[in-house]
Amino acid sequence: MPEKVLTNKDLESIVDTTDEWIYSRTGMRERHIAADGQATSDLGAEAAKRAIEDAGISAEELDLVVVATLSPDMFFPSTACFVQEKIGAKNAFCFDLGAACSGFLYAMDNARAQIASGAVRNALVIGAEKMSTFLDWEDRSTCILFGDGAGAAVLQAGGEGRGVMDSVMGSDGSLAGLLSTPGGGSRNPISHEMIDQKQHYLQMQGREVFKHAVTRMTEAVVQALDKNGVSAADIKCFIPHQANVRIIDAISKRLKVADRMYTNVEKYANTSSAALAIALDEAVKDGSITKGDLVVLTVFGGGFTWGANVLEWGK
Repeated sequence: MPEKVLTNKDLESIVDTTDEWIYSRTGMRERHIAADGQATSDLGAEAAKRAIEDAGISAEELDLVVVATLSPDMFFPSTACFVQEKIGAKNAFCFDLGAACSGFLYAMDNARAQIASGAVRNALVIGAEKMSTFLDWEDRSTCILFGDGAGAAVLQAGGEGRGVMDSVMGSDGSLAGLLSTPGGGSRNPISHEMIDQKQHYLQMQGREVFKHAVTRMTEAVVQALDKNGVSAADIKCFIPHQANVRIIDAISKRLKVADRMYTNVEKYANTSSAALAIALDEAVKDGSITKGDLVVLTVFGGGFTWGANVLEWGK
């Protein structure tokens, strides 16, 4: 996480809002904001170094580096290539994956498939975001919701238990306009008019996104449990995308797993593709997940994209 912390109280001096209003509607108290000279690849590289150390391997042993992000350093080269250079993963092939807030789970499943095919032995999966760059800090409906950060995991073949099990993933491009950054790409290139209209900032229709997020993540969890032949009662910890505490509470009630639903959105707000990785890391470190536990991960993001998977923790 970046060093700078931006609290709800701090936001009161930036936009027309209050700490009480933000917390009651989102469950967020604070978020971390990257420094001006700190890019997404810088955050991703730091998380990557910690994951590599934790895995007990060297960067040279990595065969694959995937960075899930919607806030890349630049259009190209990929942020993954910048991370590769920063960490010294000279033997890996590298690419970015764009699935918005669903990115880390999508990247994890991609790496799992590469390992299962025999093409890859050691894969590094990173979710990294500098969301603060793409927020309109005069729009209280969006700027309060997001933060910066990164998380990473090393995936390897073998080991004990079932590891990363089968995933369920889906997309619906017909709803893309409900959550997007409409300006800056080939459809709406950078121009004075585009910038004047603030189309280079994230835009969201919150109520519609809320409805679809709850429905899709709940359905994905149910399908993933069934696909892997386990029940909700078998799961030690459920980790959802950390978008909003109301979304998390709604999913908890539908699945009847409130006592096992992990959340850290109060400390970090929504860090998009990094959120799932950060929460998984914290859940392991605070003892919420231990060796042999079954864990469910579920995500939802712009696109729309969504998914869920089951994994058995092996360390």
